[in-house]
Amino acid sequence: MTKRCPITGKGVQAGNTVSHAKNRKRRRFMPNLQSVSLLSEALGNIVRLRISTRGLRTVEKNGGLDAYLQSTPNSRLTDEAKVLKKRVVAAKKA
Repeated sequence: MTKRCPITGKGVQAGNTVSHAKNRKRRRFMPNLQSVSLLSEALGNIVRLRISTRGLRTVEKNGGLDAYLQSTPNSRLTDEAKVLKKRVVAAKKA
């Protein structure tokens, strides 16, 4: 499973661990990914995603998963989120 948020696109970053003596050692900064179940009203079921905590806050701020996907342009979404958006839009039309 990739360490990338499908909502925000946050991924692994690299940097240094710096000790008190200023010794530098390379390290990786992992995104804070959480497994969550979000209700999609358009699809009528629960969608399980691994998203970052920032992504979860963004979804909740915009009024839920369906509202977030519809208000966000495709250029800002990952491939997984684009597929989910296409399913939501098709379900809303039907």
